[in-house]
Amino acid sequence: MFLHWTWFLVAAYEINSRAGRYSSLTWNILEYLALFLIVLLHEYGHALACRQVGGTANQIVLWPLGGVAYVNPPPRPGPTLWSIAAGPLVNLALLPILSLLGMANRSLGWAASMPNAHAFLRAVWWINVGLLIFNLLPIYPLDGGQILRSLLWFILGRARSLMAVTILGFVGVAGMIALALWQQSAWIGVLSAFILMNCWGGLRQAQALSRFAKLPRREGFACPSCKAAPLAGALWKCSHCQKPFDTFQTRAVCPYCSAQFPVTKCVDCGARHPVSEWIVPVLVLPKL
Repeated sequence: MFLHWTWFLVAAYEINSRAGRYSSLTWNILEYLALFLIVLLHEYGHALACRQVGGTANQIVLWPLGGVAYVNPPPRPGPTLWSIAAGPLVNLALLPILSLLGMANRSLGWAASMPNAHAFLRAVWWINVGLLIFNLLPIYPLDGGQILRSLLWFILGRARSLMAVTILGFVGVAGMIALALWQQSAWIGVLSAFILMNCWGGLRQAQALSRFAKLPRREGFACPSCKAAPLAGALWKCSHCQKPFDTFQTRAVCPYCSAQFPVTKCVDCGARHPVSEWIVPVLVLPKL
């Protein structure tokens, strides 16, 4: 887990700008830490779900706009859907816990006897609900947009589903920019720019996936991880002479400099395996 250095600058600004909400600045600090504790639990939900379905998730970064879990689930709609949906499910699981604390808060009369604790619990409840609702907006790359993409993947396929949600994401970004201008909110503006860049990256990725889908596949081989047949063509670059070649045609040996490669990367899922493990055994039926 990593904490981006800008987090400390924004934390100092946010804590001091809300100093009047509590009688002590300590409660402001606790509220800001609670926000990022909920964000961290949300990102851990993504990471643990991704690992559960056989993907990789080794890094979480917290920064002023929230958190990012770098997850790489198997390239199938089911594992991707579970990896993404697990984050909002953490917020959903926290909701009854925080609601029970709020009920206890009201029954014990903390609003009068402990006003700081009362305001803190109310703030944490709204933070969790706000994060849940925001993340479920169907705008790529928010969780809601990626959940929608995973559901469309079952129907439209990998490339078209990504294309659809990125186009919808551009519409959502336009609405967020209008909201930022109307409320004169710099934070919404920065968030809109972040989403816009991700939508553009998603659109280019969808275009690349569409091109890959039209390329021929090489028979007799299959990725041991995702079971996809490799693409036919000079799509692998030699790390020694920097020339492209078809690793399956030459059995992982560069035809230009004779460099040998112990593993070959799958273009579809990114897994690396020796070429010998890619070979699909041929079933030979006995002659009658």
